[in-house]
Amino acid sequence: MVFTNWARNQAGTPAEVRAPASAADVVRAVEDAAASGRRVRMIGTGHSFTGVALTDGIMLTPAALTGVRSWGADRVTVLAGTPLNELNALLHARGLALANMGDITEQTVAGAIQTGTHGTGRDSGGLADQVLELEMVLADGTLATVTPGEDLFDAARVALGALGVITAVTLAVEPAFLLRNRRRRMGLSRILDSLDALTSENEHLDFFWLPHTDTCLVKTNNRDQGPARPPGAARQWLDTVFLENTLFGAACALGARAPGLIPRINAVSAAALGESESVDASYRVFTARRDVRFLEMEYAVPREHLAQALRETRDLVERMDWRITFPVEVRVTPPSSAWLSTAYGRATAYIACHVYRRTPNPEYFAGVEDIMTRLSGRPHWGKLHTMRAEYLAGVYPRFTDFTALRAALDPHRLFTNPYLDTVLG
Repeated sequence: MVFTNWARNQAGTPAEVRAPASAADVVRAVEDAAASGRRVRMIGTGHSFTGVALTDGIMLTPAALTGVRSWGADRVTVLAGTPLNELNALLHARGLALANMGDITEQTVAGAIQTGTHGTGRDSGGLADQVLELEMVLADGTLATVTPGEDLFDAARVALGALGVITAVTLAVEPAFLLRNRRRRMGLSRILDSLDALTSENEHLDFFWLPHTDTCLVKTNNRDQGPARPPGAARQWLDTVFLENTLFGAACALGARAPGLIPRINAVSAAALGESESVDASYRVFTARRDVRFLEMEYAVPREHLAQALRETRDLVERMDWRITFPVEVRVTPPSSAWLSTAYGRATAYIACHVYRRTPNPEYFAGVEDIMTRLSGRPHWGKLHTMRAEYLAGVYPRFTDFTALRAALDPHRLFTNPYLDTVLG
């Protein structure tokens, strides 16, 4: 079997593939790997752009390790391989919801948590911040239950699979709620002058700047008492299927063939942006459809540096002879207590740069990365970057604690791979 990720920029051939259906199956795989001198990794659904999931040893696939183990009034324990979209449906059927989430729901619960997947929220953080308990298999074959108050809990919530294989996760949930989603067009210059107000006045802020223009699509999501007013089927198809995927995919393909047209394509796209408003179940509002394949780099910077980071990124794009079709996305989160969360210890803003998969632009990513690292940026663990352990140790206050714990728990590096060797040492 050759494993290839969603973006088709990472591939690897493991020596063996197993599909564990229980924690006992994972224990057996870990023990077998240790006895035979091989490494072992659990993959998700391949939505990371880095090589974080690759292994030349035993690859564990998540398809059989799915479903809900137990329900509570304010929590749910779910097996690690459960896709987020399936979890959302199960929660909704019981009148429950996650407080916040990212926009991609094909990911597995464990895969999303281990790579620090986040959405956007003034007060609510990413999935790792909603974890109440972890069940994981350690390198010595121990099945451990990890709870708050332990160093391992804060280390393991975002751990890249370097501390063990997650088999089950207990997440905090709350009564299902509605979100009022408002989409509107705003100028980037105006946004830069009103960032504090935008972030403080909205529970969830997400905006997209179209390079080669001054135009942004701004999405704000705030809780609403109802009644629900979801977008009609026709409007939903027009926005999420035709405009954001079919037509956008055609525009990217045209830009790939004729890069000189991209500024004009973006100008037409900017002019076509309109305002809309709807009220719907939170998980439907948080999530999005992504059919056009891309490559992505995302950096987390201290919130107070967001305006500077955006201005420098805009100036860089204007200065260089690049043609960028994909918008630059901006989100925010509160501080996190997970040691390797990109939001650890600080209110955080995220700047994500994308390129069409068929037209990679490493110079664009390198230029933006230089801006972000000068502002103490932390790269998303599942997205493209060139940072090594030496740099990362300087921007994560608990990095040395994490690597020391890793050395104690996995001295023979049973769970490592080339990507982890680079970012953790």
